[in-house]
Amino acid sequence: MASRPTVVRTLPVLRRALKPYRQASARVALVPTMGALHRGHLALVEEARRRARRVVVSIFVNPAQFAPHEDFASYPRGLATDLKTLRTAKADLIWAPSTEAMYPQGFATRIEPEGAAKAGLEDKFRPHFFGGVATVVAKLFTQVSPDFALFGEKDYQQLRVITQMAKDLDLAVSVVGVPTVRENDGLALSSRNAYLSAAERAVAPTLHRVLRTSAGRIKKGTPVETVLQEGRSEIAQAGFALDYLEARHALTLDPLASRKDGPMRLLVAARIGKTRLIDNIAV
Repeated sequence: MASRPTVVRTLPVLRRALKPYRQASARVALVPTMGALHRGHLALVEEARRRARRVVVSIFVNPAQFAPHEDFASYPRGLATDLKTLRTAKADLIWAPSTEAMYPQGFATRIEPEGAAKAGLEDKFRPHFFGGVATVVAKLFTQVSPDFALFGEKDYQQLRVITQMAKDLDLAVSVVGVPTVRENDGLALSSRNAYLSAAERAVAPTLHRVLRTSAGRIKKGTPVETVLQEGRSEIAQAGFALDYLEARHALTLDPLASRKDGPMRLLVAARIGKTRLIDNIAV
């Protein structure tokens, strides 16, 4: 049986736990999560183990990235199950702070990223989101001082924002994107998939199917805007309330009219029932 990873909940204990890693000159990888772990998270841990001798997984449902009307209170939580999962995955250290430990009384500093964080995608519909993400991730990077930090490509705009933040703030961490893990029918794994009813779950793979079809048509030379308009219609006809389906530069997230203008990424966000799903693929 795999050894039980160390679980720490306060910053002084975290620092003491990390000290032997540094004294041994061991590379450290960080996998930030909000818990409710699934195979997508385990893929991050697996990649972390390939890159570093020690793997730290953070579990923290970050209130700063939820708007008042969003699902902070109901977001899936299951620390005991997550710890069993991480023991099997051979994580070394679990950083599971309380809200009070992460945002103590008097906390008054917030990072407000621009660039990819102002691309008119997730930020248009969740304007609070990237400030909350950037703030908590910057704190995690400062607390753990990892050599690598692993993030899933499913949250692609988030990945670009964090990569730029680490670069701009001269943080000594390599931000690594890990390909999206999917169900057999193409649905991107997400903790929020637990919200889907059986009927909604049957429709949910439409997003990935439209992305794949759209990417194929763009590669064959069909005008990008034509492809996007038809893809938007298909998503709406399937029963989704579409937030966006866009073609963007894979690095800057600027709008693209043609593949000739740079590497392209298709990104989508839509609601079905009470669940909001996001996905993306490279073209």
